[in-house]
Amino acid sequence: MIEGKWTTLILRDLLSGTRRFGELRSSLSGISPKTLTDRLRDLEAQGVLTRQVFPEIPPRVEYTLTDKGRALGSVVRALAEWGAKWT
Repeated sequence: MIEGKWTTLILRDLLSGTRRFGELRSSLSGISPKTLTDRLRDLEAQGVLTRQVFPEIPPRVEYTLTDKGRALGSVVRALAEWGAKWT
């Protein structure tokens, strides 16, 4: 479920609350829009996050962690602590 560096970083960002696509892209320097879209779709398919589209012009899309996604918070924090200690 947590594969690659981008997935972990997306989870890290969403743990602090709902984010829009542009906000995620800005906080993840170096990620391409296609890669971000692919990772978000994978996480949505796995039930880790929800995608809400608002019928506005231009369309607004927000991503929020589900209970399953929020439960990964302890895993992400443990990885961050390990990284801080050993890198």
